[in-house]
Amino acid sequence: MATYREAKCRLCRREGGKLFLKGDKCYSGKCPFEKRPVAPGVHGAGRKKVSEYGQQLREKQKVKRIYGVQEGQFRAYYEKADRMKGITGENMLSLLERRLDNVIYRMGVGVSRAQARQLVNHGHFLVNGKKVNIPSYIVKVGDVISVKENKVSNKYFEAIKGAKAANLPKWLEFDTEKLVGKVIALPARDDVDSQIAEHKIVELYSK
Repeated sequence: MATYREAKCRLCRREGGKLFLKGDKCYSGKCPFEKRPVAPGVHGAGRKKVSEYGQQLREKQKVKRIYGVQEGQFRAYYEKADRMKGITGENMLSLLERRLDNVIYRMGVGVSRAQARQLVNHGHFLVNGKKVNIPSYIVKVGDVISVKENKVSNKYFEAIKGAKAANLPKWLEFDTEKLVGKVIALPARDDVDSQIAEHKIVELYSK
């Protein structure tokens, strides 16, 4: 699977807004987007008006980059969402939010989705008592996510213990003392904290 290895801050500039891919750096004055909020390249500041198709494509690329998924995965999420009851775009965002790496990030255990994905890959977490090291694992209501007992004393997790869980969405619970979280509801559209026009993605794939 292809992996993007260039500077991630270029992606924010390309999409014309912060994607929050670098954790705390995105909130500081060191954020490159704050210094140069134009598309990368010599013609970045002089981009012409984008067509309707171009807007739809850019929206798809933006969401893929926010959640760190590749084209095949993203298309699969759309197709699954399209088969579900309800609004396709909202179903798709709900599936992306329920990825295990995103849940770890949203609980505040990872400072970015990329870091959360790495923590999952390294096998630090249990879901309902069973080790899960697949970042794309889709959690369900009632699932309990916890740090493995033999990893709790790790310096990284020790630093999290007792800290106040910041910006925890209402569909999740997280006990920072026990390092245990729970999915108490499915994420609603209002729970997505990024500025996303999902209808443009649906229009793109519906053609």
